[in-house]
Amino acid sequence: MKYEFAEDIQKEASEISRILFPHVKMENVKCFMSSGTSSRGTIARCHTIGKLMQKAIGVKPHYALEFLSERFSRLSDEDKTRVIIHELMHIPKAFGGGFKHHDHVTTKNVNLMFKEYKKRKDGDKNRFW
Repeated sequence: MKYEFAEDIQKEASEISRILFPHVKMENVKCFMSSGTSSRGTIARCHTIGKLMQKAIGVKPHYALEFLSERFSRLSDEDKTRVIIHELMHIPKAFGGGFKHHDHVTTKNVNLMFKEYKKRKDGDKNRFW
């Protein structure tokens, strides 16, 4: 596997987080594009180190969002946004190094959050200040 920091995805994830997930500390979240996967069907993954390891090495929670180039790059822009939302939804409000599982991060919930993101983002464009 090869990993590269994905500045474009980082910027979009920061914008999505600002609008939908203000609890996510984006300074402790980094987005990477990976290549060379042998996994089947995976588009993206959310990684962290467990709470015990955080305490053992004396670090605050950090998350790495990995986007597998073989699949992510082929998606439409809207589907890429949905995938980024999906991965950010795995980060709990406590931002403590845990995960929200797929009983919460469902296609239905991702689509609801995507609609809300589009609505709020479009609302930001129409504000004059």
